Amino acid sequence: MDIGVCVASHIKDIKYVVRAEELGFSHAWLADSQMIWSDCYATLALAADKTNHIKLGTGVAITGTRPAAVNAAGIATINAIAPGRTFFGVGAGNTAMRIMGMPPHRIKELERYLKEIKPLLRGEESAVQLGSKSAPQEKYIRHVMPDKGFVNFDDPIPMYVSGFGPRSLGLAGKYGEGAVVAFAASGGIMESMWHMIEEGARQTGRVINRDEFYTTALTTMVVLEPGEAVDSPRVKEECGAFAIAAVHYAYDQYRNFGHQPPNYLAGVWDEYTQLIESFPEERRHQRIHAGHNCWVLPEEEKFVTKQTIEASCLVGTQDQILDQLNTLELAGLNQVMILPPFDPRYKVLDQVAKHIIPNLNRS
Repeated sequence: MDIGVCVASHIKDIKYVVRAEELGFSHAWLADSQMIWSDCYATLALAADKTNHIKLGTGVAITGTRPAAVNAAGIATINAIAPGRTFFGVGAGNTAMRIMGMPPHRIKELERYLKEIKPLLRGEESAVQLGSKSAPQEKYIRHVMPDKGFVNFDDPIPMYVSGFGPRSLGLAGKYGEGAVVAFAASGGIMESMWHMIEEGARQTGRVINRDEFYTTALTTMVVLEPGEAVDSPRVKEECGAFAIAAVHYAYDQYRNFGHQPPNYLAGVWDEYTQLIESFPEERRHQRIHAGHNCWVLPEEEKFVTKQTIEASCLVGTQDQILDQLNTLELAGLNQVMILPPFDPRYKVLDQVAKHIIPNLNRS
């Protein structure tokens, strides 16, 4: 199994990606969220220039913030700097869209976008829908100057589609060379996600070869010291931001769709919603994702509990983590990418590189 790193794009911290390469991480996924972090393509360009073999790409690019042509040109530009090690992760964008008070693309919009961008990533012509929803116009576009090093379509740019439900995972099966999936607690859950991917592929007559279709799951990882509790201060420091981001996501699902929170939030839900709803409705979308996957705001520290950590993060002894990763690898998961909080991010990289990467069973 590969271990990658998801990066909160930071234009002045390219050395973080360089360090990940030095430590043996396979991929660096630079996150695309324009009202939180640096621009992912500017950051990718600098990282591509400073690295040699780590695979680089968007983690994930958002369909609702850039037209297909813009994302295609952006990642093809990175492929000109890092030929053969560039990939394109893409998704509807829960955080990037909702922090602007807008919904992510619906399934129909996401599918149209994937259909449009797939040929553009190969440098081919694509039929792109322009204009308003009420009066759409179809235009045929392609990159008309792909030579002289402006972009690189000669080296393939695999597209990995982010999906967490049956329909979005089905789109990954229809259009992607791989999928970014939810971190599975067991091999059985991973198998159910495979069925969703394969069902989507079948709808277009495509047959998925599991040995070639690349799957990646996002979490973060903390290796426990002997006798250390799952909710120790160190563990909270090294994974609390990821755990609280899962709470933010649950609130978005509740706020926008009426979805009831998962059972593991029962002990904190009422107090958490009371806190969030104390902010004015017209600006609440800004507050929900404050600190997103970088740090925990002081007033939210109480919501980082044993239950929220265990539900969202991979925390355990070295042997426990390795056993779970090996089980998921046998179930067809190719990579786990970790997203540590901002302040201890280098420390987390070092610990995972020391205790996990060299000890994985590699096929």
